[in-house]
Amino acid sequence: MQISIETEVKATLAQVWDAWVTPMDITSWNFAIEEWCCPSAELNLEVGGAFKYRMAAKDGSMAFDFEGTFIKIIPQNTIHFALGDNRVVTVEFTETTSGVRVVETFDAEDEHSAEMQKQGWQSILNNFKKHVESKNN
Repeated sequence: MQISIETEVKATLAQVWDAWVTPMDITSWNFAIEEWCCPSAELNLEVGGAFKYRMAAKDGSMAFDFEGTFIKIIPQNTIHFALGDNRVVTVEFTETTSGVRVVETFDAEDEHSAEMQKQGWQSILNNFKKHVESKNN
């Protein structure tokens, strides 16, 4: 089963793309709730290149690496990557009259309900939107 989430960011395509692929930006938005953070982000943005984003509870109680390999990249248009468990994620960036529509589609995993996965990923995407738009103020 695939799950899709989306948002519209009031920024230029270049600003949105850069915030998605720049480690310093990623650490500012890549977490679902305020009690968590992303202390580090590493990526090699090329087909076959890897990424690893550390996800951690701020109180130190839990942490894990979100990692995978890029399988398709069209700059300022789309990114496809495979996670460590071979689930595939696509991210599409489309210019609109008021900014950039970001649509993320991912293969669901079996451990959590589809609704829980959708909410978690949407929360991260909402943080992304807030981060990019705050840079313009």
